Amino acid sequence: SITRERTEVILQGTSSLDPNDPTAVWEEFEFKCKPGELRRRPCLISPYHYRLDWLMWFAAFQTYEQNEWIIHLAGKLLAQEEGTLSLLATNPFAGRDPP
Repeated sequence: SITRERTEVILQGTSSLDPNDPTAVWEEFEFKCKPGELRRRPCLISPYHYRLDWLMWFAAFQTYEQNEWIIHLAGKLLAQEEGTLSLLATNPFAGRDPP
């Protein structure tokens, strides 16, 4: 069985020099099959799952201390590592300075 409600981990970045600035614009890294944009067609690849998207679902049930890999993922996104970015559907910072 699965849960009735789905808690999500959302990874975002900002180009703002001060991330605490209330006017900072935060942009979301979108995953290939993880629920996100409501107008996007659902991803169906049954019986398989994109591993990262699947892990993100389970990461939402625990703390980041129990999922240290998510800290490494965030670091790779901040560094704009191409291999990591290839696992995502969109990179809001493509062609721009890293977040």
